[in-house]
Formats: sequence, structure tokens, C-alpha cells
Amino acid sequence: MKRLPADLPDADALRALIDEQGRLAVRATPGARSETITITGTGVGVKVRAKPQEGAANTAVIRLVARALDLAPSRVELLRGATSREKLLRIAL
Repeated sequence: MKRLPADLPDADALRALIDEQGRLAVRATPGARSETITITGTGVGVKVRAKPQEGAANTAVIRLVARALDLAPSRVELLRGATSREKLLRIAL
């Protein structure tokens, strides 16, 4: 079965949610059927296909956020939430 491309929001809309210290709070959902980033009134939701095993979901979240912002994955760092759905990322714009 062919995988659908990730559903990503406008990069400017996502950049607007990054605070002055370059931090972005997201709620991750591992093991999803498709990869998406949604912006809601309560924050940013990131769904990834990767399972939460050995950091695979964290890596997938970082890569998807970087792709949505048109950045290299090395410019996105996980600050907090390695074992939680609630994650705090540092974005180096």
C-alpha cells in the first residue's frame, strides 16, 4: 500500500508559534496511520507513524517538524519530553 505524503501546515503559521527563546511545545501521537502536523487552539499536534520504541518516535517528530519549517533536522532539538507525549523542542531559525 502506498503511503500518503505528510500533511503539513504553512511554515509561517508554525513559525508564529515559536516563542522568543526558539521553543515550540508539541503533543506527539506515535503509531499513527499518517504523518500530520495540526495547529489547534490549544497548541501543535504532531502525528507520526513511528512507534515509541528506542527513540524512533522522537526522531520522527523532529524530522517532521524540521520538514514543515523547511529546516535541517539538526536545527531541531528535543529539550524535554523524551518519554512523554508532551514535548518541548528548540528550533534554531
